Amino acid sequence: MEHMSLMFQDTRNWPLVAPLPSYGRGRELPGGRYMSFIHGDGIQDVVITGENGTIDGQGDVWWNMWRQRTLHFTRPNLIEIMNSTSIIISNVTFKNSPFWNIHPVYCSNVVIQNVTILAPADSPNTDGIDPDSSSHVCIEDSYISTGDDLVAVKSGWDEYGIAYGRPSQGITIRRVTGSSPFSGIAVGSETSGGVEDILVEHINLFNTGFGIHLKTNIGRGGIIKNITISNVYMENVRKGIKISGDVGGHPDEKYDPNAMPVLKDVTIKGVWGERVQQPGLIRGLKNAPFTGICLYNIKLHGATKTRNLPWQCSDVSGAAVEVSPSPCSELTSRQQNGTCSSSF
Repeated sequence: MEHMSLMFQDTRNWPLVAPLPSYGRGRELPGGRYMSFIHGDGIQDVVITGENGTIDGQGDVWWNMWRQRTLHFTRPNLIEIMNSTSIIISNVTFKNSPFWNIHPVYCSNVVIQNVTILAPADSPNTDGIDPDSSSHVCIEDSYISTGDDLVAVKSGWDEYGIAYGRPSQGITIRRVTGSSPFSGIAVGSETSGGVEDILVEHINLFNTGFGIHLKTNIGRGGIIKNITISNVYMENVRKGIKISGDVGGHPDEKYDPNAMPVLKDVTIKGVWGERVQQPGLIRGLKNAPFTGICLYNIKLHGATKTRNLPWQCSDVSGAAVEVSPSPCSELTSRQQNGTCSSSF
């Protein structure tokens, strides 16, 4: 593979696929979705690879339609693999995706390694890799620089994700480097099927909005638990760590406002940051506080040697050990949460 381009056509002739059942509609607009450039459904033992060749989505035409609000349906991903198992994606450069770059959804046993993903910083919603309601996924040894989250673990949207009920679990993300105006490593905000057993390690982030961002919202439901993030370096970042329960919109007005997400048992350790404007913000929900938040050995230096914006926290419990600057009072005692102290 040397260079493959997605040739733009009139969208009236672009094939459509049905909305994902765990989303109930297209992510951007009601109804179906424009089919991804590389699309697979119900496949197994498939390898997408090339000797560092390039797949170019020529997304600027799609981005302009999004900006001009002339789209009729949700933009296509560059790659979407559905209901599939034993997939390897490696040794390819992906650039200028119209929408999300690599989207394995309802899949298991997926390896994405040694890929480069590129899009301009102002390109809308060009997430790098979004494992979605998938299990046993490994993302490693890759460079990602896009206009949205570099890696975002998802599992469905509000009442549709709750009804579909398939979590993302057993996901490893390691040795990833990149930059984004949004998040480096994210969970959410679509987490209605649940997200659990996620391991993130050896990450390097530069010129990024949020280094680590766990995000959900009222109406999502779902349980986010057993998240371990370690050995992260970040530089020139707006917020180092953000864990928030008020992020992301809703597919329609049918969502259940009583469907509260549960977020618990998150360990973040071994994080070093330079030129971090604010070390952290952790905002749980009044009726669903975040619990078991464990911070250990975290040093996030400010934009100058003399000024650090403070941590901000609410509706959260947990502990912090060897965290600088000092975290909020809700996270200052090792003894507040037994599981937190044992994880150290």
